[in-house]
Amino acid sequence: MDRRQFLEIAGRSFALASVVGALPRGALAQDTPPKPGAPAAPSAPTVRKGRIKHSVCRWCYGGMTLDDLCKNAAAMGIASVEILSENDWPTLKKYGLTCAMPNGPGGITEGWNQAKHHDALVKRSEELLPKIAAAGFPSMIVFSGNSNGQSDADGIAQCAAGLKRIAPMAEKLGVTVALEYLNSKVDHGDYAFDNMRYGAEIVQKVGSSRVQILYDIYHAQIMEGDVIRTIQNHKDVISHYHTGGVPGRHEIDDTQELNYAAVCRAIAETGFKGFVSQEFVPVRDPMTSLRQAIDICDV
Repeated sequence: MDRRQFLEIAGRSFALASVVGALPRGALAQDTPPKPGAPAAPSAPTVRKGRIKHSVCRWCYGGMTLDDLCKNAAAMGIASVEILSENDWPTLKKYGLTCAMPNGPGGITEGWNQAKHHDALVKRSEELLPKIAAAGFPSMIVFSGNSNGQSDADGIAQCAAGLKRIAPMAEKLGVTVALEYLNSKVDHGDYAFDNMRYGAEIVQKVGSSRVQILYDIYHAQIMEGDVIRTIQNHKDVISHYHTGGVPGRHEIDDTQELNYAAVCRAIAETGFKGFVSQEFVPVRDPMTSLRQAIDICDV
């Protein structure tokens, strides 16, 4: 060690000793950083405004485990991770989360608009609905199915007939059956429920407060636009919302055409009490994009 090094070290030691001597007794021990490898104290979740209940669709984050998604969601003030099957539900409980929209019976292409599917769909619904209710989840997703040359009038009638069969159980258990609006122009060619009139007529024919619409804003913007007016005019038949940037189904920021802050203000102003779920596929850092989306929608 040369003289210059010695003087520098001595000077730093003197300065440190002076600071330590001025501290209250015990302060140094309290301020000592944790040893390497010690777990950091968990940070408090972000507190949200409460006008919108936030959820996120699991399938958009296939590159990370469900545990990691739940951990991040809980930290962001998100209350739900959704589009999950029964074997995924226990993971949510570890993080104090719910599943606002569990998977329901059937799939997108073969749904309730064909009478030949009704018996199987009803049987599976009667298995799922009690489990969903017991888990404390509010809803179950269902689909119209593809048209396959069927007229809208016939599809509406068939959907209504099938969903009427499970409406009494849904009412008894307090679970809402949510029929999803999807676009047939870009993502789901030939899907039957691709306009709001189709879904609204089904809900009217079923006549149950437990059969409602999952209004997917991304899909609706592609098919019809006029999103805010549609929300206002159909507030009594919509039980759930999905987001997504148009075009591309990516981030819901200023790279796309919808103003989601305005859309979510319109949703909140209808008195909506359900969930708004993020269903965009991120092209940037996933958790940064998800937090930004929640911030945009937390009006």
